[in-house]
Amino acid sequence: MSPRAGNAGPHTLAFVESPVQLLNVLEWAHLHAPGAGLALVVLSPVDPMTRGQLRRMAELARREGHEVRWEEARGGAAAPFHTVGGLMGPLRRAERIVMGDPFSRYVQLLLTITRARELVVVDDGTATMEFVTQLARGERLVRWHRKGSRPGPRDLLFAPVSSAARRRLTPSRGRRVAVFSAMPIEQAPDGVTVTANAFAWTRARFGPPRLTKGADMVGTSLVETGVVDGDRYVAAVRELAKRHGATRYFAHRRESAEKLHRLAVETGLQIVRPDLPLELIARRGPIGRTVLSFPSTVVHTLPLALAGTEVKVAVCDIDPAWLTQHASPRAQGFLSGVTGSARDVHRLAAVAIAR
Repeated sequence: MSPRAGNAGPHTLAFVESPVQLLNVLEWAHLHAPGAGLALVVLSPVDPMTRGQLRRMAELARREGHEVRWEEARGGAAAPFHTVGGLMGPLRRAERIVMGDPFSRYVQLLLTITRARELVVVDDGTATMEFVTQLARGERLVRWHRKGSRPGPRDLLFAPVSSAARRRLTPSRGRRVAVFSAMPIEQAPDGVTVTANAFAWTRARFGPPRLTKGADMVGTSLVETGVVDGDRYVAAVRELAKRHGATRYFAHRRESAEKLHRLAVETGLQIVRPDLPLELIARRGPIGRTVLSFPSTVVHTLPLALAGTEVKVAVCDIDPAWLTQHASPRAQGFLSGVTGSARDVHRLAAVAIAR
């Protein structure tokens, strides 16, 4: 353990399952506990690209003086029992819990064990907006792209744990709840403290970047989550790249190899699989003077990470015709809200695609 780890005042325990969550824990620590360390638990997923990015982010966290505990939380049927069992002591001793995904069943289970008097939610992308809204309305916690669908057997079995976690995430006389976010939070629940994430740590540690003449494009996992039709998505990427002179496509960590191969063949774009969250990749550079994106987290975070540079972030609307028949009834409104609430971005009309 680093000599600085654990000196943040109250015992602080953080749980992350993605590279972006880990980045935002570092941003939170930079603002709220500068020069101090925390105990950071990585609940590792099985996806190789995500694991690779998490290992790189874990290295950065250690350099900042934080203790990192890597848990193979999904490494077989017995893994959850070993993980939860090994975390019982730290959970009960922690006075503050920092988490990146309150929708995660793993995190919800851990919340039922802890006695922490302070809970902090950092960004896991645009899902933070939905979390805050659901908490304010007293609704059950459901990811936006699944809202409107019928609960499955596993959802029903886990419902008591999810309900208990939602109660823990509701402020009370003996428990404080805070949200640290780069997202626009318009309807914060009573008693929840909201602090803005301006990516100060990222800008202090990296850049400014060298800018290239062309445009770069940011990928999305909307196809993989069943929201957008794959053929329509590829056609839209091809048209946007042609229209704006894009040469590189930064893949989302959840995009399938098959889709990325098709994009490379049909669009001529160079497919880049980042080894760090895009905010760090862009800040280190080189990066295009224009960054093209569909509605996603980066339309909120990139302008902050790239503040003071000449990079323009442009976001293309999602045409309702691109949505699959399985998409949540809320999908179009949520995606439109992601774009409409973004600051310092240039909004592009949806690309017209011939049927």
